Amino acid sequence: MTDARTTLVAALILAAGLLGGGWLLGDGLTRAKHADRAVTVRGLAERDVTADLATWTIASAAVGSDLPMLQAKADSDGDRVIAFLQARGFGTDEIEAGGISVNQYVDSNGRPNITIRRKIQLRTTKVMAARAAYARQAELMRQGVVFDSDNGGMIYSFTRLNSVKPPMIAAATKNAREGAEQFAKDSGARVGDIKSASQGYFSIIPRDGDASGASAGASPFQKVRVVTTIDFYLD
Repeated sequence: MTDARTTLVAALILAAGLLGGGWLLGDGLTRAKHADRAVTVRGLAERDVTADLATWTIASAAVGSDLPMLQAKADSDGDRVIAFLQARGFGTDEIEAGGISVNQYVDSNGRPNITIRRKIQLRTTKVMAARAAYARQAELMRQGVVFDSDNGGMIYSFTRLNSVKPPMIAAATKNAREGAEQFAKDSGARVGDIKSASQGYFSIIPRDGDASGASAGASPFQKVRVVTTIDFYLD
């Protein structure tokens, strides 16, 4: 009797083990199957922004053979540029006098050829005022200022990128989920949790219709863009 009872208990234990193992195996297969069902989508977020910093390097050149006369010309050109900027509301803290360079060589006739270059830089947060001044730079030419061949144009910069990053990442994630939901709807599934995600780099490009084919810095009207890549589980 004792042997029969022992055999029955052993059989029950074995059956319970088999049932438990089968359940664990089935649950593991279900979870593995769930892990295999995923969709990779990209989410895009864009935001129109306006540059908050303008930098304009104005380079003038005085060319001739009389050094003292050229030095006086370079000084007067620099004074005219500074006066031009101050007349448009820019303060001394926004205007910086750059360096002066002198190049000299003797031509085949033994005559000296001298070029004196001088740079004045405007760096201001008054972006639209700087844009208006840049549009009137021909006034300096009418005053006799000769721009150097490497005269820098206006560069517009958006410096508040960190302030728009969090909401743009959220918008890109939402956009990615919408794409995954459409995919899931078409395939008869349901979007689950995020399996993995990677954030692309933020880029600043020209806004549509502005400075086409040029860098973003050529216009104060710019666009910030970010693309995220996200894997979603499908249930």
